[in-house]
Amino acid sequence: MARYREANCKLCRREGEKLFLKGARCMSDKCAIERRQYAPGQHGQNLRRKVSAYGLQLREKQKVRRTYGVLERQFRNYFKKADAKTGITGENLVQFLERRLDNMVYRLGFAPSRKAARQLIRHRHILVGGRIVDIPSFLLKPGQVVRVKDKSKNLDLIHSALKMGRGEELPWLRLNKAALEGELLEIPKRSDIPLTANEQLIVELYSK
Repeated sequence: MARYREANCKLCRREGEKLFLKGARCMSDKCAIERRQYAPGQHGQNLRRKVSAYGLQLREKQKVRRTYGVLERQFRNYFKKADAKTGITGENLVQFLERRLDNMVYRLGFAPSRKAARQLIRHRHILVGGRIVDIPSFLLKPGQVVRVKDKSKNLDLIHSALKMGRGEELPWLRLNKAALEGELLEIPKRSDIPLTANEQLIVELYSK
């Protein structure tokens, strides 16, 4: 399976903002954005470059894609599904990405980052509707319950992540910390999704 193997902090520096790819590290003084507020590479500090309209669209697409940890082909397929669905294409795209199982495990607070959430899923620690699901891209439907497997409830990774209280802040999720389970109550509205992105630029990029 293809995956990104380079330093995650370089991605945040390239996009110029925190993408929260490293969990607790992103909240500390060790965050790369806090220490070096410029893009990586020998030309990263070149402040005189003008960014074209295409460049802005590309950066927005890369930012969203990297935030959710999705590869280019996967992202394009999500866009095609979003474009074919009725409604606003950009909003549909973000909703598809939010409903991914790895994102849901992260949003519920069972993992400090989406990358850690994918690892939990791949290692078969997560149940959906009472059955083990080891596919991070699995799309949840409203009413489905995500739960940590009984044998995995003592994992330090999960309990340290829960201390961040992430799942208690989102109106479309129901979190039961005692049972280590959560439910997708509804498809989230775009205004409720904590993502600083202009998805319309992505639509413009792919519509060329």
